[in-house]
Amino acid sequence: HTSAKDCWVVIHGKVYNVTGFLKDHPGGEDMLLHASVTGDATQSFVDVGHSSAAKKRMADYLIGELDGYDPFKVKIVRRKSDEVVAKELRKISYGFKDYALPVSLLLIAIAAWIFDKKPSP
Repeated sequence: HTSAKDCWVVIHGKVYNVTGFLKDHPGGEDMLLHASVTGDATQSFVDVGHSSAAKKRMADYLIGELDGYDPFKVKIVRRKSDEVVAKELRKISYGFKDYALPVSLLLIAIAAWIFDKKPSP
């Protein structure tokens, strides 16, 4: 049940046949296929933060529940806060190589535009 022709995912102990939803999934087909391979997609589902409309739509694909599923054994790790992410992004420094190509392309484009405007003899 891990292919594009037959794809099931487990979220919070419930089994969903999402084969018919693969092409419509906003995150892309590969996202669901990867989730089906991992065994339990609960963590990925929680990390993304689906809308209430998406959660309601899940009922259309529900095909069963796992016997003996214990939600307290599922490890749910919280996403990093926006402040932590912003702090980590500020640590990233950019060097000469990061700016050289874009600046060079800009200068070439400006030069081409200037020389293109010169009248022909």
